[in-house]
Amino acid sequence: MKLGIVGLPNVGKSTLFNSLTKAGAESANYPFCTIDPNIGIVSVPDERLNKLSQLYNSEKILPATIEFVDIAGLVKGASKGEGLGNQFLSNIREVDAILHVVRCFEDPNVVHVEGSVDPLRDIETINLELILSDLEIVDKRIAKSAKAAKSDKSIAKEIEILKTLKDHLENEHSIRSYEANTDDEQIFIDSLNLLTNKPVVYATNVLEDDLISDGVDNPFVKEVRDFASQEGSETFVICAKIEQEISELDDEEKKLFLEDLGISSSGLDKLIKASYSLLGLISYLTAGPKETRAWTITKGTKAPGAAGKIHTDFERGFIRAEVVSYNDLIDSGQYTSAKEKGLVRLEGKDYVVQDGDVILFRFNV
Repeated sequence: MKLGIVGLPNVGKSTLFNSLTKAGAESANYPFCTIDPNIGIVSVPDERLNKLSQLYNSEKILPATIEFVDIAGLVKGASKGEGLGNQFLSNIREVDAILHVVRCFEDPNVVHVEGSVDPLRDIETINLELILSDLEIVDKRIAKSAKAAKSDKSIAKEIEILKTLKDHLENEHSIRSYEANTDDEQIFIDSLNLLTNKPVVYATNVLEDDLISDGVDNPFVKEVRDFASQEGSETFVICAKIEQEISELDDEEKKLFLEDLGISSSGLDKLIKASYSLLGLISYLTAGPKETRAWTITKGTKAPGAAGKIHTDFERGFIRAEVVSYNDLIDSGQYTSAKEKGLVRLEGKDYVVQDGDVILFRFNV
């Protein structure tokens, strides 16, 4: 999974990136301190892997990963060259979803580029810049397709769709809110990699007290939650400052720190939960003496498709899958015991893989 981080300058974007990835991106109290995009890869915490690894005496554990791309803070007029312009938006066109960091706290010591804290105004500013960036992409594609249409009449339908999208964007609507008429039309739209077509997770950055209460009494957080709910996006509360402190601790210290604060989940845990929910993702597991590993797939994926995540040969030569649920396997104590109890199932090509399935694929190429 790949997430692109956006937001205005000084909303806690790079601080959060540092905390999540420990990548040490520059973070300072002035606009545009992030010039080149920062990229960090984070392991998805999954306690199931540790227990499976112990069961199989695995040499190594390979968790699922999330790649974060942090670009320069955007400001009003970025698409027209203000600030650093929108040249860095190209760096997040390939991501699966956008993590939009929104400032929901007052602090006279941290400047706000607009002079005041107003999360909905800030969201609108960023969304408009993404819309204008997409409009530029659509305009270029229309010009390109118009040339190609002279020798290929089948492109006329493509141009018609592009012009409809252009009208939608010019009315300041995201492509997420556009309803395609057919599956083929949706496939074409998805192929354009438009930023406003990507799912969004809003990270509401708050002070420590609001983190403990999950932002219940913070009016800014309520505004963002209501807005996100209306557009079908996910949201979660973080305190970038606290996340930075947590990132310096080992797992045991982190657990104690969170307990002392009275919270159960770190910002990374919340983000993963929100992202998996938004994108409809689950993880299945494989285990053996060499490695225990988590594989991320889309909910509803059938066994051959899941096998293809490991290697295309697994999908091409798929015969069957030996499946046991993680809970059944752990309760049984070992694979042979689970098999004796009839908990290991032989599944064919139509089996829909479930979260936490421990699978051994049989294939022949």
